[in-house]
Order: sequence, then structure tokens, then C-alpha cells
Amino acid sequence: METSMVPLIAGILVFLASIISLRLGISVAIIELLLGVIAGNYFGFQAEPWMVYLAGFGGIVLTFLAGAEVDLPLLRSKFKESMLIGGASFLVPFIGAFAYTYFISGWALNASLIAGCALSTTSLAVVYSVLVETGLSRTKLGKLLMASTFVTDIGTALALSILFIKPTFGTLEFVIVSVIVIYLAVKHSRLLFGNRAYKNKVIEPEIKYLMLLLLIFIYFAAAGASHAVLPAFFLGLFMSPYFTELSDTKEVRNRLRTVAYALITPFFFIVGGMNVSLPLVFGAFGLFIALFAVKQATKFAGIYFLAKKYLPKNEMYTTLLMSTGLTFGTISSVFGYQAGYIDQTQFSVLVAVVVASAVIPTVIAQKWFKPVHSEDMMNGG
Repeated sequence: METSMVPLIAGILVFLASIISLRLGISVAIIELLLGVIAGNYFGFQAEPWMVYLAGFGGIVLTFLAGAEVDLPLLRSKFKESMLIGGASFLVPFIGAFAYTYFISGWALNASLIAGCALSTTSLAVVYSVLVETGLSRTKLGKLLMASTFVTDIGTALALSILFIKPTFGTLEFVIVSVIVIYLAVKHSRLLFGNRAYKNKVIEPEIKYLMLLLLIFIYFAAAGASHAVLPAFFLGLFMSPYFTELSDTKEVRNRLRTVAYALITPFFFIVGGMNVSLPLVFGAFGLFIALFAVKQATKFAGIYFLAKKYLPKNEMYTTLLMSTGLTFGTISSVFGYQAGYIDQTQFSVLVAVVVASAVIPTVIAQKWFKPVHSEDMMNGG
């Protein structure tokens, strides 16, 4: 394939994904992953170096946006319940996936840890979208579900960063720079966001500022043989009050999301899909079924009984929605593949399980376990 055709084909895939997503009502990330799989397996489409870098940047932008979605007052108000449900939602699947791949499938230690991270996640994008679309986001159920999902994703981000740190002087430098950047951004970003001279300008200085902060993390993470996931997530987390409490700044987040989803993050999912080998997935189909079953069974074990205690009558709906995975599962798999911790077969199977977990539990939850609104639900949060 001619190099000059690669950007054109990539643009076609990005556009098609958005149209198909709107037509079918399925998350655009799933469609982008699937189109990447098709393009890589059936049309010989190979990622150029610029696409690989843009995909890596897209993963960090997604991580920042996930942190920025966190409602800290909500998390504090539901602290006990969300810590228990969200913590179990992360820990039990992490241990289960690690144990299965390490002791039964015979994966290497680091590969099994990547599997634990990838299959422990709950998809914030799926949960948030479903709750908003169904009108449950303002109910007690919706608020507790969101808070628990935040905790699960924080657990995954922490595990992915801490487990694979390779301590060097560069790592220490990366940690120090990250702490300083986050502190200064949280303390002084108001000087930029609150300045009337910069508001609603077509050149978008606020968005360029946020991207600069993420690029700083990426640069020092590479120098320190680390990964920018954790500082990007915590930057979003600690800056989330800017985006939830200030109407003008909330627009900045929305515009950043628009820019990211239009141009940057599609390459993360498309390039990730291109690395999936369908022949390898079909060749390891038994492993795919086993890992999907492990994720669902361990999510059920970790969530169901706590949800039954704190969200009676909606425990199955809660369990199914929190059994989904997408963004952080893909980020973990891509990180493991690029770092050489997992091979292409393991990567392909993990991504296939992540995509299946984003679709199947959501469909079942919406079709057979969708809650009925009531005044108690609306007033309970």
C-alpha cells in the first residue's frame, strides 16, 4: 500500500466509525476497534509511525478525560459504598485474571499482571453513556454506580503504573516533575481558565495548555522508562472541580473532548484494533472464552453481594454494567504489547475479551434488568 494513501484510508475509517456508531447506537470506540481489526486483517493496513505516536497520545488524553469526569463531591458523599463496590470490582477480577493466566494458562508473570489490569476495568464511557441515555444519572443508583466506577478505574490506573515501574534516576525525575506539574496546574490553572482575554477564542489556548501538560508527562515518562497513565489520570482527577463547578471551564472540557474524539482518540482504538490478529484469536478461541468467563464470574463475585446490600432490587443491573470494559482495558493491553510484556496472541485475545465485555453485559442489563424509575430512586441520591 502506498504511504500517501495511509492518511486517506485512516480518515475514511474514522468517519465511517462515527456514522456506524450513530446508526447502531453503539459506542464509537467499539466501532473504531472493530474497523481497525478489519483493516489490519483483511486489507493489510499497517500503521505509520505518526499513527502509532498519535495513538499513544490518544490513550493519555483518554486517561486524562476519564479522570476529569470524576465528580469528587459525589465520590466523597458515597465514599463507603463506592470504595467497597468499586474496590471489589477492581481487586477480585484482577486477582482472578492474574491467577488464571499465570497458574493455568502458563503466562509469564508480567503478562499475567497485564491481563489482571486489562480485565479488572469497568468502562466509564459505557456506564456514563447508559446512565445518561436512560435518565438514571440523577438517581441514587446512577450516582453510586458512577462513584464505584471511578474507584475501579483509579485502582486499575494505580496498578498499571506501580506494577511496571522500573526505578531509575529518570523514574525519580518523572515522579518529581509529575507532582510539580499537577500541583501547579491545580493551584494556578484558574489564571488561564478565568482570564476573559482567553475565553472562547478560536485558537483555543486552554486546550493547547492541557495538551502541553500531557506531553510533558509523556516526555518525562519515556525518559524514566515509565508510563504517563497515572499522572494523566490524577491530573484530570484533581482538576475535575474546574470542569464540574465552573460553567466556562466545563465548556473547555467539552471542547477538548470534541477535539480528542474527532481527531486523536480514534487512532488509539483503530491502531489497537489493527494489532489484533483474528487468526490468532480463533486459534486461541478456548482461551478467549475462558478469559471472558473469568472476567464475568469474578466481577459477579466482587460486586453482586455488595450491590445487593447497598442497591437492593438493582444488584444484577449494577453487576452487569460494572462488568463492562473498554478504554482502560484497551490502554492496559496496548501498554503491555508495546512494552513487550505480552505477545500478539495474548494482546489479540485480551482486546477481544475487552470488546466483548463492553457489548454483551450492557445488552443483557438493558434488555432484562433495566430499573424502573421511582420517586425513591430519584430522591435517594
